[in-house]
Amino acid sequence: MSKLVPPHGGKLTPVLLPESQRADALAKAKTLPVIRMTSRETSDLLMIGMGAFSPLTGFMDKANYESVVETKHLTNGLAWPLPITVSVTREQAETIKVGMEVALVDDETDTYCGILTVSDKYEYDKVKECKAVFFTDDPEHDGVKKVMAQGDINVGGELVTFSQLGYASKYGDYYATPEQTRKIFDEKGWSTVAAFQTRNPLHRSHEFLCKIGNEVCDGLFIHPIVGKLKKGDIPAETRLECYEVLLKNYFNPKNVVMKVYPMEMRYAGPSEAILHAIFRQNFGCSHILVGRDHAGVGDYYTAYQAQEIFETFKPGEILCQPIKVTAAMYCNKCEGMTTEKTCPHGKEDHLKISGTKLRGMLAAGEVPPSNFSRPEVLKILLNYYANAK
Repeated sequence: MSKLVPPHGGKLTPVLLPESQRADALAKAKTLPVIRMTSRETSDLLMIGMGAFSPLTGFMDKANYESVVETKHLTNGLAWPLPITVSVTREQAETIKVGMEVALVDDETDTYCGILTVSDKYEYDKVKECKAVFFTDDPEHDGVKKVMAQGDINVGGELVTFSQLGYASKYGDYYATPEQTRKIFDEKGWSTVAAFQTRNPLHRSHEFLCKIGNEVCDGLFIHPIVGKLKKGDIPAETRLECYEVLLKNYFNPKNVVMKVYPMEMRYAGPSEAILHAIFRQNFGCSHILVGRDHAGVGDYYTAYQAQEIFETFKPGEILCQPIKVTAAMYCNKCEGMTTEKTCPHGKEDHLKISGTKLRGMLAAGEVPPSNFSRPEVLKILLNYYANAK
């Protein structure tokens, strides 16, 4: 019997059809009316399909949408921090009827991904959603831009999916569903697992946080996002090379698992931290490392706001609990990695390490010091930036 935390809501609810049924479903989809999805909507469909967004089995109807925006809970009382929706224009909404089936097509690749059985269609307040999810309606916020560009009508309903949009073939064994990671963790005999969320190459601070999580729990689950990122972020293929050399040279392979997942970043800070915890629970994780600015962008969130939001939920609502770590850095006087909480020395002794700073240096052709990032990682990144010019 598994010793892992149960999935959110008690069981996994994947809607990805078995491979033997996908061809027939695709053929049927090609006979149906079409909703073209944005990259974010497609990534959410993939997450629902694999069961990562359990207990969701489709895009939210009006009741669940409004409950999530207003209370950060589904209508059944389960914690859920942000809407999972697909939208259409007002003109298209007039052709969509409750009870009908529609095909869902990824707009960027023209790939048929699933079939939605329509249960609801409804208007919604974009500004209200943005303020609830992102704590801002600033049009310069990357997540706000996406919401404001959506259609004015949401379409809710149950899903079946039959595509993984090439992620499974592209990433091979690194691509895994919650059912698969749970099996891996069970085979290793783990009962507690610390997840590390990342959209950047791991620098020394990230490595330090990962190892804190690995000490606290039986195992460490490094889980990079490989869906669409914002302009300037480092591509998944390059990041994967960095993760591989770091794991090979600086981690104990017995106690670490790395897999990737296809979600698109929302840059929703605290709200996204809760979402990350919930779906990591579905993957089998009991804990998630949450640092100073988890899933943040710009200056939209206060320091540690992504940690504080966990306190607004009742005990037991989210079983994947945060490991709250203060900002990590290299201290010249300590002669090693440390944190704001543990180091007594002043800022003049600290080498603050951030993904933004690292990208700026590399783009300028500067080689960061070895206490900034591991040399094997820097070699890969310097090569990437040299060829990107």
